[in-house]
Amino acid sequence: MHDTYKKFMEKTILVTGGAGYIGSHTVLELLQHNYRVVVIDKSCRYQINNPRAVYFQCDIAHSQALKAICARYPIDAVIHCAAYIQVGESITNPAGYYDNNVVKTAQFLETMRTLSIARMVFSSSAAVYGYPQTLPITEQHPCAPVNPYGQTKRIVEQMLHDYHGAYGLEYIALRYFNAAGGYPEYQLGERHQPETHLIPLVLQAALENRPCTIFGSNYPTPDGTCVRDYVHVRDIARAHRLALEYFDQPTGLKAEIFNLGTARGFSVLEIIQAVEALLQKKLSLHYAPARTGDPAYLIADATHAARRLGWQPMHSDIMTIVSSALQILVTQYQHNFDIVYQLQR
Repeated sequence: MHDTYKKFMEKTILVTGGAGYIGSHTVLELLQHNYRVVVIDKSCRYQINNPRAVYFQCDIAHSQALKAICARYPIDAVIHCAAYIQVGESITNPAGYYDNNVVKTAQFLETMRTLSIARMVFSSSAAVYGYPQTLPITEQHPCAPVNPYGQTKRIVEQMLHDYHGAYGLEYIALRYFNAAGGYPEYQLGERHQPETHLIPLVLQAALENRPCTIFGSNYPTPDGTCVRDYVHVRDIARAHRLALEYFDQPTGLKAEIFNLGTARGFSVLEIIQAVEALLQKKLSLHYAPARTGDPAYLIADATHAARRLGWQPMHSDIMTIVSSALQILVTQYQHNFDIVYQLQR
């Protein structure tokens, strides 16, 4: 057996939040590259049918349960995806976000230390940057989160930095820009309750023949709507795997932060136009006031990930992203035969 293949076969990765949107795609990516995977999640929305993955419905703060799981499945590294992720909800319920995203992560890090698990890949966010001062945004851009969600991600990054200095924790924080798309062949996609991401919201409006809401029309952008950098969730999943491999490289640093994006922005109206082109259907638009904390532009500079991880987005063409998201949603709208027919043509 090839040595590299054998090395990966022997590795067992714990994925927190592995039944969620990004976590489930990451689990699949790891399985496709012959890792063993242990998932802990408070729910079990997505389960990959593979004998090399085991799922436990468990909170990351339940140290005794985690110790029992890790006694049965010795863990080589952790991918930490478990978190609350809704920006608006974080503003109305900051206590819940600081408890779930920060306090419980602190408890989880202590459990990891007790178990001598010394490597973590952390799901961070471009929300740590706040309003961009320069574009595209590099990892050296000042961090000034404008909502509690972004603040929780920034605090955990600082915790990882401190644990690295004091205890030797090796970590990589991946700052996602706008994760989007899905993996229709495995029925993996976005299932947020409630849904807050633009692409599935536009698709839902199209499938249900109702107006699509646009928040803000006077931003300093070419068409007046927000511009975002959309990166396919499969590309994000691959970055997690490359981060694990990076730990083993002789030249790999043991505490790193990487942006994940495409360096290309699309406005809200451009996303709507992509959906209209895909469905050959004109959408009705409803304009609402801009939301607090929404920057005009968020575009990544991901050259650091390209140079150090060897990561490049492979599935992040906007039509590929929208099409993959649509195929997932269509399975939930089988009554809409016109849409199904258009997809099959």
